[in-house]
Amino acid sequence: MSLVEQSLGQLARSIPGATQVFHEYELDFCCGGKKSLAEAAAQRSLDVAQIEARLAELARNPSTETDWGLATPADLIDHIVQRYHEVHRRQLPELMRLALKVEQVHADSPDCPAGLADHLRVMQQELESHMQKEEQVLFPMLARGHGAMATMPIRVMRMEHDDHGVALERLLALTNNATLPRAACNTWRALYLGIRAFKEDLMAHIHLENNILFENGSGDGGACCGGQAAG
Repeated sequence: MSLVEQSLGQLARSIPGATQVFHEYELDFCCGGKKSLAEAAAQRSLDVAQIEARLAELARNPSTETDWGLATPADLIDHIVQRYHEVHRRQLPELMRLALKVEQVHADSPDCPAGLADHLRVMQQELESHMQKEEQVLFPMLARGHGAMATMPIRVMRMEHDDHGVALERLLALTNNATLPRAACNTWRALYLGIRAFKEDLMAHIHLENNILFENGSGDGGACCGGQAAG
């Protein structure tokens, strides 16, 4: 099967470094991971041959990124919790603090992201609930090799990932895709820089779960994921 025929999820988990290429072209490889490269590129009017060439080069000269597809479920879970769950728990309170300040100081600006702090608060609540369910219920099952019994919890987590994707799309809409206005202050710059980092982290987090942990841990070889964006 050619690269353009493979799904974004397949490419993201089989070619180290592919996720960075997808970020550059704004291709959703986590919750939109079922789409083929050809389909996803066509929807965004992108040059699929150019993307394919970059992926082919990565495949010939793989990066030094860790191939988490080769890790045990327990090791991958440890990585997800430390690198993403704990990081999100630090990111969101600071983003809310910065958003409140920007909304208060720049309320009269047409570029002000009105409602951003409230939206981040909802995202924090929903993400924290989701992560606790994973840490307390699903992850222990997968780490002990009981993936065959985890079909329903995995299905629920995938659905919640899709919900996070919708929330992320709303976050990017509120901030004009984290694009700074010309006269942005340092707080505004820090806020949007943090939002860009949060977006990339959240997408990488969900990719590891949807496309690797749930696929390898459940033992059912199912599809990567449904939905539209990250979550």
